[in-house]
Amino acid sequence: MKILITGSTGLIGRALVDELKHAGHTLCRLMRPGTRAGALHEADGFDVRWDPNTGELGGAAVGADAVVNLAGASIADGRWTTARKRVLRNSRVETTRALVNALAKMAARPRVLVSASAIGYYGNRGEEILTEESQPGSDFLSEVAKEWENEASKAEALGIRVVLPRFGVVLAKEGGALPQMARPFRLGLGGRIGSGQQWMSWISLQDAVGVTRMALENGDVRGAVNVVAPEPARNVDFTRALAEALHRPALFPAPAFALRLVLGEMADALLLSSQRVVPAKLEKLGYKFSQPDLETALACIFARA
Repeated sequence: MKILITGSTGLIGRALVDELKHAGHTLCRLMRPGTRAGALHEADGFDVRWDPNTGELGGAAVGADAVVNLAGASIADGRWTTARKRVLRNSRVETTRALVNALAKMAARPRVLVSASAIGYYGNRGEEILTEESQPGSDFLSEVAKEWENEASKAEALGIRVVLPRFGVVLAKEGGALPQMARPFRLGLGGRIGSGQQWMSWISLQDAVGVTRMALENGDVRGAVNVVAPEPARNVDFTRALAEALHRPALFPAPAFALRLVLGEMADALLLSSQRVVPAKLEKLGYKFSQPDLETALACIFARA
């Protein structure tokens, strides 16, 4: 397949490009003006100019069979000021709207759009078990995710199959949340966050890529898909597993009030909220997880460190 991909320089994007390349697909990385990325071999693919502000999409995108939309500014890079919230929303919602509008102008449209979302869609839900059928939350991340998915879903009216992977916390040595989580443990200062009873739904990078590839290649996959491992973990259990994987103690809890003082609203949304999400649709589809449990995932990650 000829596959267009936004967000190819991000954590999932980089790994996905490598995976699809080795699978024999042709990659077209949609690159914003001024963005730089590593070169692709000519046989593997090429970069295509992409300007979400104007909707301009380079002519090399013609003839694409599929699109993967992973664009979105990092939600953990800096305190959520009003200006930062605008960046987080626009980098997802407005970029996806521009992409779908660009696809609408194509004479021959792609067959499938895999457009990223996140389990932030569900908000803080305590002990509730959350499947793809669960209702959304009402906080900032929930509202952004709803708008994000709504813009991507408009591609269905164009005859394009749409898949909305709701990614959990992606665990990887190469980036994302895990290196930041591991840092205090390496210094001997790690511990649970808040009460430690909040649920954390995670996915290994390997499985995040595997699910995305399945969504591209399997025509039966449609709509929202929870991209999380089958065993969500309470924060206190995640903390214990991380400490064991790093051979470090977990003695210093981070109080909720201190996190809120330092991080503001972001502390509640990213660190203190509880999301017990399960991969109901993936299990129904028969997806085989490479790293289904936390201990295995962390052992694999840090064995390569």
